[in-house]
Amino acid sequence: MNTVASGSAAGMGVEIDDVQSGALRPRPVPYEGKFIFLRVDDRHAGRALLRRLLPVTAGGLPSVDRSQDAWVAVAFTYQGLRALGVPQESLDSFPRAFREGMAARAELIGDVGESAPAHWEAPFGTGDVHIALSALSSDAAQLDKELERARVAYEDTPGVQVIWQQEVRQLPTGRTTFGFRDGISHPNIEGVGLPGSNPQEAPIKAGEFILGYPDETGSLPPMPSPDVLGRNGTYAAVRKIHTNVAAWRQYLRAHTSTAQEEALLAAKLVGRWPSGAPLTLTPEHDDPELAADPHRNNNFLYRENDDRGFRCPAGAHIRRTNPRDSTIIGDARMHRLIRRGTTYGPPLPEGVLEDDGADRGLVGVFLGAHLERQFEFIKAEWVNDGNFIGYPGEQDPVAGHHGGTGSVTIPEKPVRRRLRNLPSFVVTRGGEYCFVPGLRALRWLAELQD
Repeated sequence: MNTVASGSAAGMGVEIDDVQSGALRPRPVPYEGKFIFLRVDDRHAGRALLRRLLPVTAGGLPSVDRSQDAWVAVAFTYQGLRALGVPQESLDSFPRAFREGMAARAELIGDVGESAPAHWEAPFGTGDVHIALSALSSDAAQLDKELERARVAYEDTPGVQVIWQQEVRQLPTGRTTFGFRDGISHPNIEGVGLPGSNPQEAPIKAGEFILGYPDETGSLPPMPSPDVLGRNGTYAAVRKIHTNVAAWRQYLRAHTSTAQEEALLAAKLVGRWPSGAPLTLTPEHDDPELAADPHRNNNFLYRENDDRGFRCPAGAHIRRTNPRDSTIIGDARMHRLIRRGTTYGPPLPEGVLEDDGADRGLVGVFLGAHLERQFEFIKAEWVNDGNFIGYPGEQDPVAGHHGGTGSVTIPEKPVRRRLRNLPSFVVTRGGEYCFVPGLRALRWLAELQD
């Protein structure tokens, strides 16, 4: 077992080879991938599937050989662990949010109206999603090879059914359906051996992301029992989000007079220019050269040069979801996540303002050791509320569910600008809370006895 020295006060190293590769490593660029949901109708069949998936499931750090840069990750919902026959005592040791599932927590995290579970795409929220497989690679041929190994595993297992599949891939533009580059920010996790993307960010305790290690409180995060099941695992909030690109473009066009104003307003709502260059470093114009430099494109904080948000508004999407050192209510380091967004569906052609009816958006995976303190807190307090930045009643202009009544404040001199009547630019198609076990835990699940 490769143990990476953590340098923590406890002197505890991270057993990185036991952590699934899909849990910690950043999304490759470019990328192709696939999400597959399975239902387990027979627990013996489910355990047999896990035995077949074990050789397919990678652990540890990314390969330096890009021809080997592909991985399959395996995760379970609470209902999935029940279907496998995990003892009730162990099931009861999981946190409440995981046991209840995302659909039951929808109102708390703001999935209401057209984003409510009643409108979700099946099988999200039905209890039928038991196992979630995900595969990502920077190379299409390598991805196909890994997916074929996984396909042989589940297709040769009667009693396990594929109930949902979603392909994802980077668009030719290298950007999201809204036209912005993403996947730039990755936390600096102590003891993992992967550099964070912001050199100004102090390392964050591994226990914020991996179970079994001290977190930012100095304590071990609550961990399911037995120890072999919980250690080196983490939680993933998996969400399918439809993006209303036409509504986005129409709103920007209606509230600006020139193409330059339109580009600046879009950047003010997102916090970065389309290239990925951050407003905090280049507030007046896009800077593709800066955006392409991995040593500079995420190398910034807010308090020293932009505390009042004249460059990047406090309400902008990237600043709300990762306030860094901004002056806010609370401690941003207690709510860090690993975010992995992947795009599905075709792009809306450049310049088109009318919706073409195509389904497009992202499948987002949000990883951390504390579902309630991380994903749910960010959704409830930072995305869907503005009290923490002094703008009560305002939501994230991009990710909030506005329903035509939203507003956002953009600090300007001499008078701030306030936009009103924001529509919803995203709609939740579904979501699940998953547990991503370590490899030893995966073997433990595969070897369960009646």
